[in-house]
Amino acid sequence: MTRISKVGRLAGILALTAAFTLGACSSTDTATDDTSAAASSSASGPWTYTDDTGKTVELDAQPTNIAAFADYAAGLLSYGVTPTAIFGRMDVATDERFSEYDISNTAIVGNSYGEIDLEALAASDPDIIVTGIYPTDREGTLDLEGPLYAFADREQQDQLEKIAPIVAIEIGGSGADVTQSFNKLASALGASEDRINEAKTEYDAAVTALTETAGASDLEVTQMYADASGIYLVKPADEPETAHYTELGVNYTNLNPDGDYYWDIYTWENAADMMTGDVLLLSEEGMQADELAEQATFADHPALKAGQTHEWGVAAFDYHSQAEQMTKLTDILKESKKVTS
Repeated sequence: MTRISKVGRLAGILALTAAFTLGACSSTDTATDDTSAAASSSASGPWTYTDDTGKTVELDAQPTNIAAFADYAAGLLSYGVTPTAIFGRMDVATDERFSEYDISNTAIVGNSYGEIDLEALAASDPDIIVTGIYPTDREGTLDLEGPLYAFADREQQDQLEKIAPIVAIEIGGSGADVTQSFNKLASALGASEDRINEAKTEYDAAVTALTETAGASDLEVTQMYADASGIYLVKPADEPETAHYTELGVNYTNLNPDGDYYWDIYTWENAADMMTGDVLLLSEEGMQADELAEQATFADHPALKAGQTHEWGVAAFDYHSQAEQMTKLTDILKESKKVTS
């Protein structure tokens, strides 16, 4: 269990500053393998939260200064909770997920995965740091010895823990479950139940629309990332978003369900082996349609030739963000046609 008072946290920041100056470092680990999540909070009293790794954090009061990885910062903003600091795996200033929010007073302390300006983050004086943890296998095993998601390594994580306690959301199983976990944390951090319930109405309508559209569609959707080394095909049961949308009736490309976890990997030489989808959802961090068309072994993909390719970003797991993502996929299914046999 981690209990940090305001005085103790400031002492930790001073110690971290000294570590930067002297080149010293130390580490602690308070996580357990219990995956339960529970919270008790009051704006005027002690605050306790147990995250998805089983670590319990206790503070003298509900956190008001929150540092968060971009995936979770966007979700908090959707519920009216503005982070003090954000770190992302891409340029936060151009991240479309933040376009509808005012983050002009939020410190941007990282724009590339694992690269976090620790001194700038410390200067933002966070009460807590929010990030995620992905399972390492299909059984949902959490590696509590390695770094949490968004951190370069365990040493960096240990340095961050000197600034403020870290809580992690498990990004595994069905996306519907991840959303519930995120909502628990958002509520504990001060999101109003009215705001969450309002967003749930939007979410429920999007679920209904996607379910109806997917049920009437015979299209196969390929979700992938591509770079110079080849194609990384998302395995729908292993990514929470695709797992949830599969439950709603979306038919994703799933050529090797019992193989390696999360990705099926194809070199450009054997790209033809995965060219079965009618729609391509292309990771925003990888090659897009024009670059794929330059790959001789992929240029004849029926979906690519039909123009049924779409840049696809990572949506936060709050109700509003997921509603927008489902609506986008619903529209894609409605506008697309069958191009494979």
